[in-house]
Amino acid sequence: MTVGITWSEASARRMERQFLANPAAKDTGVAEIVGAMLGAHAQVLSAAELSVGVRAVGVTRAGVRDALRETRSLVKTHGPRGTVHLLPAAELPLWCAVLPAVPSGASPFAAGVRVSEEQAREIVTAIGEALDGVCLTVDELSEEVVARVGSWAGDLVMPAFQGMWPRWRQVMHRAGQSGALCFGPDRGRKVTYTRPPRFTPMPAEEAVRELVRRYLRAYGPATPRGFAKWLAAGGGWATELFGRLAGEGLIEEVVFEGEAGWWVASGDTEFPKEGASGVRLLPYFDAYGIAAQPRELLFPGDAYRRALARGQAGNYPVLLVDGVVAGVWHQRRRGRRTTVTVEVLGRRLGAREERELAAQVGRVGEVLEAEAELVVGTVTAGPHA
Repeated sequence: MTVGITWSEASARRMERQFLANPAAKDTGVAEIVGAMLGAHAQVLSAAELSVGVRAVGVTRAGVRDALRETRSLVKTHGPRGTVHLLPAAELPLWCAVLPAVPSGASPFAAGVRVSEEQAREIVTAIGEALDGVCLTVDELSEEVVARVGSWAGDLVMPAFQGMWPRWRQVMHRAGQSGALCFGPDRGRKVTYTRPPRFTPMPAEEAVRELVRRYLRAYGPATPRGFAKWLAAGGGWATELFGRLAGEGLIEEVVFEGEAGWWVASGDTEFPKEGASGVRLLPYFDAYGIAAQPRELLFPGDAYRRALARGQAGNYPVLLVDGVVAGVWHQRRRGRRTTVTVEVLGRRLGAREERELAAQVGRVGEVLEAEAELVVGTVTAGPHA
């Protein structure tokens, strides 16, 4: 008999497994929290610090940076969707097997700009060799890559911020995804890159199976299309993959909100009977808002218009009430103080919710090591502000 699951049950389990229902205990490692999230988006490091910090007791941005720079249990590199993420260092054998195995779409670059597959492999190899045991700025790395593969890699053909980038940078994310590159410590105001410690990637097919299982555990029920969107993979590839894993008995179909075609890991069909509850503040591109589907239930009513940009999640920090988006927020820091403005959408908060919101704002201040002040009003800042 096919299991039937409601949105309330699914969101409660997702929040529970994301350490959003109850924060992780003090003895939970930062890398374990990031692993449960399947990576913390870190294009803006402060957002990643908040993503981790709001899921744990006593963790501040200093703790996240310590895991990144001192204990090195975290690595900052290119992860899902080619975007910059914090990933557990111990999980690089998984990620660096999965991500290169995901079929890439057609190159977005013009014929005179793009590199061939052979050239891409040459560049990734050159990056790994250049960064072995050293930290280089992007300009220093560019010189090393050109010296290894030829002047064609340095042609300034890629339109970029107020200028042009060299050809080799169009595959820089592939170097990160394959384990040839990660971010090193900043050198003053300049970003540096290095190579992570050597490791042996898992067999690709085994790694893909494991990632699907972990994705479904964290964010299931899910569809192949939702998985593909989260990973920036082709829908056809994901559909074929889910079909193959179902045939192997590794995943099972469930009925979600009355619809078939949703999947969980085999045997993982226990869901809380009590719905998600409580108030949470999540930063830009938090993993929960990116991965949880369907988006129209996570972002109901006005939230779909206000908190998404053409259907894309993550552009605004969001207010969660009982597991769904109920507002947006923005924080503006001045020295040791930060003002957190929260815009509530389409409802009024009750007394309990107001107290929880105040506590959440306090927690944001703790993570950012600042004294936080709550203002309830309109958020005037645009996306990514």
